[in-house]
This record gives sequence, structure tokens and C-alpha cells, in this order.
Amino acid sequence: MKKTAVLYKGCLSLILIVIAVIMLLPIVITFTNSLMTEKEIGRNYNLLGQMIDVSSGLKNEFVTPKLIPDWVSFEQYGKVLLETATYLNMFWNSVFMVVPIILGQVIVGSLAAYAFAMLRFRGRDSMFFVYVMVMLMPFQVTLVPNYIIADKLGLLNSVSAIVLPGVFAAFGVFMLRQFMLSIPYSLVEAAIMDGAGHFRIFYRIIIPLIKPGISALIILLFVDYWNMVEQPLIFLEDMFKQPLSLYLSRIQEEARGIGFAASIVYMSPMVLLFLYAESYFIEGVQMSGIKG
Repeated sequence: MKKTAVLYKGCLSLILIVIAVIMLLPIVITFTNSLMTEKEIGRNYNLLGQMIDVSSGLKNEFVTPKLIPDWVSFEQYGKVLLETATYLNMFWNSVFMVVPIILGQVIVGSLAAYAFAMLRFRGRDSMFFVYVMVMLMPFQVTLVPNYIIADKLGLLNSVSAIVLPGVFAAFGVFMLRQFMLSIPYSLVEAAIMDGAGHFRIFYRIIIPLIKPGISALIILLFVDYWNMVEQPLIFLEDMFKQPLSLYLSRIQEEARGIGFAASIVYMSPMVLLFLYAESYFIEGVQMSGIKG
């Protein structure tokens, strides 16, 4: 019986390792290819995406991605970070969009979550049900109403057309409310009996207890809004106001090396943020009741 359990764990570990390698392989290929020169990339991938006509009697040719560069070069990173001003401009555009959204949604979401989790008022559960329904709606459903409202308010081609809907999104309220439900209400009652007001309870008691939930929310929001494409593509006509996520989609075939380097720099903030707050993220997701 013990040998069977060991064999089962060994097979399961092997399967998980294989899955992990398969999932990490695209990142490894992107990183190693970002260290190649544009000439070497063009030589290695000149057949990528081309279809051979079967009627011509030729066999289909496939390209095997190359992992190790012939000569390590930082030429592509120099073009992205130093020579190409468009990249840095769009990088800061992304920062100025994502940071206000995260800060605003954490503040608004935590306050609304406190009301839904700790306050007792008529219609609370019905209102929260509406919040959940809004959260479940795909972006395409709310696209037209958001566009009409932004147009009426004169916010089109403005960062505010993206930041304001993001600040008042329902996901942060839902996640932090689920997290606050794990806090015993007796703590709030004891604080009220001691004469503390709701703002003091929220700031002194609730916020320190939900720090893992806030950390998890920050990571999820950063990944979501750092990768957004549809919103800036629709609401921002001026290319100089668009975020970094749209830059990669416009890289032409003759600049594939820049694409590899830009992709690595693009994903670096997300990776560093996750590594820094990994423990908080896992704890926050587990305690909030969200399943992956």
C-alpha cells in the first residue's frame, strides 16, 4: 500500500513537471530569442507561418524554434529601451492608467465591501446580487453603454474614459467582501461597544486583517488592466495616449527581434510583482473563496 502511494505521488509529480515545462517553454523561447540579433531571428524564422502548396509536389516545412542563440546580443533591448521612444511612451501610458485604477478600486472596493459585509441595512443582499450580476457581464455587453456615457461626458480619447470605469468595477467589491466575511462580526460589535465609529473600525481593525486580500486584488487587477487591449483600442484614438499592450500587436514581421525583447520587458513587472507578493496572493485567493 505504501509503495502504491509513493508510485502515485511520483507519477503525479512527473505529470505536473511536464505540464510546468510545457507552460514555461514559450517564455523561455521568447527570452532566448530576445538575445539574438535581428539577422539571426530572420534566418531562423523565415519560414514561420508560410504554407507550402501541396499541388506543387513540395512537402510542408515546419520551423523548430531555436533556444540557444549563436551569439548573445542585447541589440534588441537597446532598440526597445533607448532608440524607440514609442515603447517608453506607451510604457508610461500603461503605468498612468493601471496605477490609478488599482488605487481607486482598492479604496472604493474596500469601503463598499465593508458596507456589504459588516453593516446591516435593508436591501443589502439584493444590492450585492446586482453587483455580482454586473461582474459576470462580459466586456462586450457593457461596451456600447460605456462608450455612450464617455461620449456624453466628453471623455472620449481621454485616459479618464478607461480609468473611471475601472475604478468602479465590481470585482474588487466582490473579492474583498468575501474576504471580510471570514472576519468574526464579534470584533466589530466589541469595537462599537467601546465607542469606536465605523471609519475607525474600518481603518484600525478591518484593513490590517484583509491585507492578504488587498495584495491578491492588486495582483489580479494589475495583470488584468496591464494586458487590456479592447478598452484603449476603442476609447483612445490618439496613438500617443495608448498603452503598451497595443504596441506589441503593431510590431511588424521585419521587427520580430524587437517583438521578443519588448515582450520580455512587458511581462517583467507582472512577474516581479507576483514574486514579491506570492504568499499574500495565495493566502488572499484561498480565504476569499475564489477558485482558479
